[in-house]
Amino acid sequence: MARPIWTGVVSFGLVSVPVKAYTATRDREVHFHQIDKGSGARIKYDKVSAATGESVPDDQIVLGYELSPGRHVTFEREEVAALRPESTKAVQVLDFVQLDAVDPVFFDKTYWLGPDGPAAKEPYDLLLTAMEERGLVAIGQVVMRNKGRLAAIRPMDGLLAMSTMRYAEEVVARAEVPELPEERGESDQRAVDLALQVVDTMTSDWDPTKYPNTYVDELRDAIERKADGILEEPSQDERPAAVIDLMDALRASVEEAKKKASEPAAKAKTGDEAATG
Repeated sequence: MARPIWTGVVSFGLVSVPVKAYTATRDREVHFHQIDKGSGARIKYDKVSAATGESVPDDQIVLGYELSPGRHVTFEREEVAALRPESTKAVQVLDFVQLDAVDPVFFDKTYWLGPDGPAAKEPYDLLLTAMEERGLVAIGQVVMRNKGRLAAIRPMDGLLAMSTMRYAEEVVARAEVPELPEERGESDQRAVDLALQVVDTMTSDWDPTKYPNTYVDELRDAIERKADGILEEPSQDERPAAVIDLMDALRASVEEAKKKASEPAAKAKTGDEAATG
């Protein structure tokens, strides 16, 4: 059974909604330890002084912020901890905005929100319905794990979900990347028409299960084979030759997209014939 990682209240106007937050994503990354090849023992790191090369005990280590090369202002860990905001049990909605107005670059980690107790169900459903009907997302502030965050609460799959967000100063504006083009170039209309054919043929409904994390799956399979002592050399995928001409590439893409789009229909027809045969 999933356990809530945070409990609190979402407030909009004079209405309060007691909620529990549950993690909506999971980490499937494979984490390795560093191992001494000779002994098979794990590698340990010692904290040493760059000046003396000697080990430094934890009670003699402070935090330092570099002002210039070799010059630091230092803090005790307790000083930094005292500056962290206290975890609060409230998300005060500051604004409701159109969801499509918020660029995905601002979203960070997402949590499911559920009503905290039977009495919370009515205001929870009220907030959910109001945002669904208006297509809005609630923007507020939350403190989780002693870190203040901007948060967006939005309808998702018939429930409320809360995503922590990056602040405006944390997002790199395009003007800060001089290597990016300043102006758009003019595209040949014939090329645009072909590109639109490719896009139209490849357009489908969003289904996240169509896009598995093949790297992690293959890595886990390799670990299992390695554990069984039968690790094989990975096969090298053949890479298609690059098509130099843009128009040729677009035409080839159109044909390839049409071919892929027709495959499910052909399989369905074969299945129908087998069923009636």
